Amino acid sequence: MIARKRKVSGESPKLDMTPMIDVVFQLLIFFVVTLKQEDIFSKLITNRPGTPPTAPDPTPDQQAIVLSAEEGITYGGHPMSLTRLDEVLAQRAKYGKEIMVLIKCTQGSNHGLLVQTLDLCNKHKLSNLSVLSL
Repeated sequence: MIARKRKVSGESPKLDMTPMIDVVFQLLIFFVVTLKQEDIFSKLITNRPGTPPTAPDPTPDQQAIVLSAEEGITYGGHPMSLTRLDEVLAQRAKYGKEIMVLIKCTQGSNHGLLVQTLDLCNKHKLSNLSVLSL
C-alpha cells in the first residue's frame, strides 16, 4: 500500500521561543556572575593626565639678550667685541643648548653684526633664537 500524506487542515506547527530565550538569559547571567573581575586599569599602558608642568619664567640664566646698535654689540648692558661675545656664548652653551638668545637690532644697526651674531649662535649650537627689530 502506498502511504499518502494527509493534508493537515488548520494551523502549521510553531516552535515556541520563550523557553529558549529563558535559557540564553540564564546562561548569560551565570557567566556574568561567575566571571572573575580583573583590574583592567592596572594593565593599561597609557599616559595618565597629571598636573601640567609649570614652565619656569625666563631668568637671566635661561635667556641671553644681545643688542646690536650703531655703536656695536652689547650683552647684558655691557659693550663687547665679537670675540668676547663668542666666549660668552660658548660659556652659556656649556650649561645648555636650550637657552633663548634674543637679539635686538636698532634701526641703524649694522646688518653684518647681526649676521655675525647669528653665526656665533650657530657655531655653539644655540638654536632657540629670536630676532627683534626696534
